Amino acid sequence: MSATPLIRLKDIAYVRLGTRDLALAESFATACLGLEVAERGAKSLHLRSDARAHTLCYVDDEPGYQVAGFEVECEDELDQAAAALEALGHRVHAGTAPQAAARKVRAFIGFDDPSGNRIELAVGPEHRGRRYFPTRDAAITGFNHIGLNSTDPQRDERFWTQVCNARVSDRIGDIPLMRINAIHHTIALVRAETAGVQHINHQVETPDDVLRAFYLLREKRVPIVFGPGRHPTSGANFVYFRGPDGMVFEYSCGVNEIADEAGHRPRLFSFEPSSLCMWGARPGGLIRGT
Repeated sequence: MSATPLIRLKDIAYVRLGTRDLALAESFATACLGLEVAERGAKSLHLRSDARAHTLCYVDDEPGYQVAGFEVECEDELDQAAAALEALGHRVHAGTAPQAAARKVRAFIGFDDPSGNRIELAVGPEHRGRRYFPTRDAAITGFNHIGLNSTDPQRDERFWTQVCNARVSDRIGDIPLMRINAIHHTIALVRAETAGVQHINHQVETPDDVLRAFYLLREKRVPIVFGPGRHPTSGANFVYFRGPDGMVFEYSCGVNEIADEAGHRPRLFSFEPSSLCMWGARPGGLIRGT
């Protein structure tokens, strides 16, 4: 495999989630999560968390339908990515114009990563002229990262770091925390028996906002999965909670950035609860074996 990454990911763009209850998904996304409804369709719900037209979309489908979308720079790079993936044995499909419009991008391709996670690479995500306006004061500053299930984290790490341009910031046991820009991590690979989106993260402004969210969510009887706490890897304050169809969401703030790209060396944290939270919060089954 080439030492030069074949695919240059620019940013994480969106997540698409299947649900059979769009009304419940909207209620949770607005009243609990604090996103803005960008567009409400008969079979879809687009939600904003930053200047982009959407970062989360619920669609009328089985809850097992989960897609993570990443942005690449231009159509040429998208074509090159498709060719590279096909050469490596991945089945690639090009999105139609209506499918691209539904994702609010100019063009995209789709494929499965080695664990079977549905991945899309997109060009030109649509932005909005007006700023993101939340339905409640969640203090969200943007869509930040996702966890992906992995049936073989070491194999999948090679895909994301050798085929794509992700770099490992730190590891917790065999869990790599990987960045595609200066932010400590955009993708975390978590060992699991099946593919899927493991969690979805939004950044908030301050630690106070994390704690305010914790008490609001608890008042609304939203299940708290993990936290409040602080990650020793990224330095972020966090709280994880469970939404519709079992999807786990996270608020965090204060995540570290990697300033010295050339000189950074990943640290290895032992696979134990204190490597996930320096304050003593326990993951409560969020990660297998904890």
